[in-house]
Parts: sequence; C-alpha cells; structure tokens
Amino acid sequence: MYQSYFGLAEAPFSIAPDPRYLYLSQRHEEALAHLLYGVGGEGGFVLLTGEVGAGKTTVCRCLLEQVPESCDVAYIFNPKLTVEELLSTICVELGIAYPAGNTSVKVFVDCLNAYLLDANARGRHTVLIIDEAQNLSADVLEQMRLLTNLETNQRKLLQIILLGQPELLAMLERAELRQLAQRIVAHYHLGPLSKSEVAAYVRHRLEVSGTQRELFPARLMGRLYRMSGGIPRVINVLCDRALLGAYVQGKERVDGKTLAQADREVRRRPVSPRPLRWALAGLALVAGGALAVAFYGQEWISAVTVRVTAAPGTPPAAPVRPEKKTDADKSALDLPETLEWPADQPRSRGKAIAYAALFRQWNADYQGGDACREAERLGLRCRVARGGLDELRQLNRPAVLQMRDEQGAEFFAALSALDDKSATFAFGPEVKVTSLGALATQWSGRYTLLWRLPREVHENIRQGERGAAVAWLNRQLAQVQGREAHAGDEALFDDVLLRQVKAFQLAQGLVPDGAAGPQTLMRLAGAADRDAPKLLRGEK
Repeated sequence: MYQSYFGLAEAPFSIAPDPRYLYLSQRHEEALAHLLYGVGGEGGFVLLTGEVGAGKTTVCRCLLEQVPESCDVAYIFNPKLTVEELLSTICVELGIAYPAGNTSVKVFVDCLNAYLLDANARGRHTVLIIDEAQNLSADVLEQMRLLTNLETNQRKLLQIILLGQPELLAMLERAELRQLAQRIVAHYHLGPLSKSEVAAYVRHRLEVSGTQRELFPARLMGRLYRMSGGIPRVINVLCDRALLGAYVQGKERVDGKTLAQADREVRRRPVSPRPLRWALAGLALVAGGALAVAFYGQEWISAVTVRVTAAPGTPPAAPVRPEKKTDADKSALDLPETLEWPADQPRSRGKAIAYAALFRQWNADYQGGDACREAERLGLRCRVARGGLDELRQLNRPAVLQMRDEQGAEFFAALSALDDKSATFAFGPEVKVTSLGALATQWSGRYTLLWRLPREVHENIRQGERGAAVAWLNRQLAQVQGREAHAGDEALFDDVLLRQVKAFQLAQGLVPDGAAGPQTLMRLAGAADRDAPKLLRGEK
C-alpha cells in the first residue's frame, strides 16, 4: 500500500524468507557456514536452532541457492508426519520410485538405499534438510538416525540437516534419543541481532527494496531494538506497520510517535477507546481515497483530505498534516508516476526496441533474436534475473526491465540512468524520465543487462583452480583492495585468495561463500571496466 508513496520497488519488510533480503550479521554468517559444512559433510546430523523469527529459514533458502551441482537435496518444511509419510516424502523429493500404495518402512528404506548407492557411484552427494524439526516425533527422529546408517565402507550416504526452535534441543536430551544426540557433528544456535545490527538490518532491507532514503531515523534504532528484542521477524512486522502509519499520516518518514503506535498495534495493547486501526485506514485507501479510516477521528492522508466519523463519544482529533516538502522533494513530485509506452512506437516491436537501446549503450548494434546470444557474439556477457533497485545500483549497468502498464499489459523498457529520485528510460530516440514510484508499481523485478569479462575467464572460479582466470581474479581483487597482485598466469586459487574473495563479497553485501560466481565477477569486472556504460548518474 505504501510502496509507491515511499518510492520502493517492493515491500521491504515482508516476512517471506527471501534470501535476497538476508542481512549477514556475524551470527547469520556463522549459521550459513555451519549449513554449508553440513552440505559437504560426511554423515551425521547438523543442527541449526534459534528462536521463532530469528531467520533460520531465510538462511536455509540462501543455502539452497549455493548448493553445488553435484549435490541432491530433499527439503521438507512440514515434518508433522508419520514415519511412513516422511519416508515417502523424501522419496518424492528425490524422485525415487516406489510401489504404488506402499506403507512398508522396509520397502521405502530399500528404495532409498538403492538410490543412495547409485548416487554415490555417480559421484553425487545427497542431503536431507528438515525445517521446523521441533515438530518431529521421537519415532520419526529415531528413523532419521537409522537412515544415517546407510553407508559404504568409505562414507555415509546421507547427510541430514535439522532446523528448529530451542525445543528441539530439549527433545534430543531424552534418554531414548541419546544415540541420535551422539551423531550431531555440528550445532549452531542463531541468536538475536545486536543494537547496532538492527540499524544495519533495517538499512539493508530498505536498500534491497530500492531506496537509499533514511525512512527510519538513527535515533529510533535503540527503541526498535528494545521493542523487537533483536528478532528479525518482529523487526519486519514493526517496521511494516510503522511505514503504513507514516503513509496514512502523510509523513516523509517514521517518527517516534508512529513507531510507538506501531508497537502497540502489533502487540494488541489497548491505547484508547478509539478502536480503528492503521491497517483499516490503509485498506480503505487502496481504491484511491473514497473512504479512509484512521486510528484517530480525522486524518490528512497523502494528497487527499478525508473526513472520518470517530467512534461514539470520541472527541475529534486535530488533522495531522504532512511535513513541509523540500525543493528536492517537490521536483520529485513533479515527475510522472506512470511510465507509458510511447504512442508513436509499435508495441509489437517493443522488445526489439528496448534491446536495441540497451546494445546502443555498449556502442553495439542489436541484430534481433535472442539478446544473450547476440551479446555473446559481440564478446559481452548477459545476465537475466529478478532483483530490486539496490541490485541494479550495485551492478551499475543499463538494463532492460519487464514492466506493466496501467491496464496490466506487459512491455519492455531500457533503463539508461538512475538516481535517488528518478529513472530514465530510452524508447528508441525518445527519452522518458519518471519517478521511482513508477518502478514500484510497474516493474516485475525482472531485468536483463550486459556486462564484460575477458574471454579466458569463466563465470565460476573455485578454490583449487589455477590459470589465466585465477590470475585475472587476483589482479581485480588486488586493484579493488589496494594491494599488489602476484604475477603470472599460473596463479593458484589458494586459501589466501579465498579469504580475499570472501572479504570482497562481504563488503559488497554478497554471501561470503568464497566462490567467484557471476555476481562476484560482475562487481569485480565493473570496478575496473572504465569504458563500460554506467547506470548511476555522475559515475565515470
């Protein structure tokens, strides 16, 4: 409801476990490292525990995006199952065939064992991840222990990762589960964020959703920390409700009074005889302001003034007026809030027009057809992905965005420039400048951009490799980190270079896994490619 108002491309404080929004605090980074260890482990159980809302599932989703190609994963998120149901679910997740209507534990285990032996012979590794593992019964946990007995003379065939609330640890202290407890090879408890991390967490989520604005002043972070206890999910709920409140009141950012009211709303604390809430106010505003309901008797909401009848016996409250706009804010408000396809351009050629504009930024001609193949022909790399404005700012390259107009019809537009207030699009010879609100309401999040990498450098450089690609990686890191690079084209991706890659990834807000994949390489290449077109205004 408030995304367009604040210039956001998407909701910054959704409680969905989107790995793009994972803020890697020291605790979350260590939790991810434990799970990565579990994926490459040689049997036994790996445990990740934490309070409700601490971010266990989000860390797990981030893990799933980094699973090696040689690894097969069965992910179970609803483990309130019988032994037979769980075994059948594992078989379904791994694509293992079993007799129709089977309810025999032995048959399930035999099928699973045959699959694991075959996978091991093919050099593949199998991992079972169970979320909300505190819901497992003792019988099911014991069956999980028995599955770790499936092995060859050299190694265990199945690695099991359990994610759960602290009650899981209490379960494993039972006498009947002591054999399972002895097989736990790694355990990490994910605690709450610190006070300083709460501020960084809020800033990170706002940046990923597409804004650099300080919608939550720094002076409120201590209060937010106390209200939330440092639990990410509680922070999300509080911040989402506070932004809704600021939107309803026409404020440019959240203040102390709005945050306090959000806290009372979230915790269902009675504050006055006025029963109407911000959420109702926001819902009433969706249709464009025909009727607005607010937690006070009257509100001045955005640019629309709506009079609301208060609850019986409630004295009318003074209207809350928006804070005075600065000259910069006024210029942003003058920008169109909708990006329209040019009337003189044929929609049937929209995609080709957009890609032609993108290739022109690279001083290249688009010949039609598949854009990525055309880019490869020209010695360029292509990235097709879904993300937010923060990701585009980090990559800092022009892009073709998949958009929708007010009627819901899809079209493509070449984003050629971006700043903190506006976005510039090229439609053939025509240029259109619009507010970031247009992106918030019209952009699907999908984009295609071009980048440049030497032909001898492949897009996944890993530890243990040597050669020209590793030498290039070392030179790029040395340039960015201000150190001297080792000479020679036979450079080795050793432990020293691994630490340098992780340091760069951490500084860039990437998952510090040490693998130089496309995201890492794009940002490294961008730091040195001075001739490449830039998206951010003022960049050279």
